[in-house]
This record gives sequence, C-alpha cells and structure tokens, in this order.
Amino acid sequence: MMTGRAKGLLLGLGFGLGLAATRAFFAKQFAFSLRGRVVLITGSSRGLGFALAEECAIQGARVILCARQPEPLEYARQKLAARGVDVLALPCDVQNREQVQRMIEQSFAHFGTIDVLINNAGIILVGPAPEMTVADYEACMNTMFWGTLLTTLAVLPSMRARRAGRIVNVTSIGGRVSVPHLLPYSCAKFAAVGFSEGLHAEMAREGIQVTTVVPGLMRTGSHLNALMKGKRQQEYTLFSLLATSPLTATSAAHAARRIVRATCKGATECIITPQAQLLSCFHGVCPALTTKILSLVNRTLPSSTEDGKQAQTGKENRSKLSSWLAKPGEKAAHVYNQYVVGQRSETLPLYSIQNTGDAL
Repeated sequence: MMTGRAKGLLLGLGFGLGLAATRAFFAKQFAFSLRGRVVLITGSSRGLGFALAEECAIQGARVILCARQPEPLEYARQKLAARGVDVLALPCDVQNREQVQRMIEQSFAHFGTIDVLINNAGIILVGPAPEMTVADYEACMNTMFWGTLLTTLAVLPSMRARRAGRIVNVTSIGGRVSVPHLLPYSCAKFAAVGFSEGLHAEMAREGIQVTTVVPGLMRTGSHLNALMKGKRQQEYTLFSLLATSPLTATSAAHAARRIVRATCKGATECIITPQAQLLSCFHGVCPALTTKILSLVNRTLPSSTEDGKQAQTGKENRSKLSSWLAKPGEKAAHVYNQYVVGQRSETLPLYSIQNTGDAL
C-alpha cells in the first residue's frame, strides 16, 4: 500500500511533468524565427537599440533603424550595411504622430510589412526631485510612454489584419521600483509597463505577442549622453560607476541576446540582470520596506543646489576620477556609437580606450 509520502512525491512529480509539458507546448506554439523577418527598432542609432539591431541582423532579420538625429542614424546604417545587413534608416521623432505615421508608411513601402516592433527609444535624466521641472516630466513621458504608444498604434492595424506580429517594449526596473534621482524617468517607465502588460492581455487572442522587457543597468555607454541635474559632476560620477561596472551592469550584447531570445519565444516578460530580478521580487513582497530602504539610500546621494536645474550631458561632466571609474563602459560607448556627432566621432575620452579591457 502506497504511503502518504509516496503519494505526495508522485503527485509532485506528476505536477512537475505536467508543467514542463505545458511550457514545452506553449514554447512550440509561440516559436518564431527572425530569419527574413522585418524588425523595426526605435532609438536604434546608438546604445541598446543598436545592439538589438546587430543581434536581429545576426538572426537573419531585415532591420529598420529609427532615431531623431539623422547623422548618427546614417552612421549606424553604414556600419550594418557594411556587414551585408538589409537595413533601412528612417529619421523619426517618436513623440510626433505625423512623423511616426510617415515612418511606418515608408517602412511598408520599402519592405512590404513589419513583423516585429521593438520600442526602445528613451532618455535618461538624473538628479534630485527638487531640480526636476514639469518640462522634464513631459520630455520623459513624451519619449518613453507616448513614443511607445504612438508607434505601437501605428503598426497594430496591419498586425491585427494578419493576426500575427510581435511587439517588444523595452521598459526598465525603474518601471517597477521608483528609485531616487530618476523620478521623471521612472514615471514614464511605469506608464510604459502598464501599457505593455495590458496590451499583452488584449492582443494575445488576435495572434500578437507582446513582450515587456524590464532591464536593469546595462553597459551601453549611455551614461555619456544621459542628462544630469543638481550637483551634476557628482551625479555623473555615481551614475557612470553603476552603469558601467561589471558588478552592477550587464553588457549590451548580453542584454540584446536575452531580448531577442524572449521575442522569438513570445515571452510575456523578460527581466534582465539578477539585480533587477531580486529588486523586483523584493519590492513585490515588501513594497513598503523597499520604499523605506530607498529613502535611506537617498540620504547618501548628492543634494540639490541653486544652479542645478540646468541639464548637461554626462560627457560634459566627466572628471579624471569619473573617467577612471567608468573605464569598463568606454569600449561600449565607442562600439555603440555614443561618441558619434554628425558624420564623425568626437575626440576620445580622457584616457585611451585601448586599456579599458571591457568584456562585451
């Protein structure tokens, strides 16, 4: 006669096998190859967007690049085209409805379809809350929420008509946990997470898979073009250290591979970096405690200052100390076009990039 313990073990084994079979079934149902597919990536002239374009190209996709500044966009297009990638570059400010609609029309005129949309365009604004203005919140919302919304609404009709398509929304752990000195950014990312998760629930029955990407810190070189307010040099030194250290940030190439893999699997969510996973889980279980801990962390961060409302880029606030601390991010900055201005690159940073030793 079978004991209670044996029955429990058998029941657990059966449940585990059933769960594995269910996951395998859905994985097969949603399996998707990028070979020959058309992928539109917003904010793809530099940083993570360019890393995603490279990874999609490796998987055999035809790529549409989109960014506001035409010169860096053309530079990125030339880099991909030199590798034999079938690539189209379209200048577009995703905050502008007319420009978005024109970009989508040009994409269809060139390729005939858009199979995958990756909403990646974003800006980073760092500084204490008293330095942030209404315009700062508007800028973040316009790019990271309205830009995501407008581009998605522009491609949805064709995807719904075909009952097929993938939409990938690159949000942030800042859209799950509002961390100090990134308040406008977090507000916009919270809105993007809500839109992405709700869209997934509604579009699944129409054959459209929506993936919410929740990255932690990544070495994309974006610290150089992030906007600093308050005690700008101190803010930059701290942000560049966190955004480039191998202890706190993953490489852009690794993040891009994870995102593309999640896209092909039709995953509902993709949280990148163990730190982001841990913070998301901890906040989900203990939201009040998380907020209290972050309020203590905020006490150690730079305070506001009289002339801190003027934003400057990270590269304008480099010092010898911050450049030395951010060495692991310099190779990423060059690889992912962060120094590109016009048809050329800016002067090299305060030390030679040959000594960075960053593993990407």
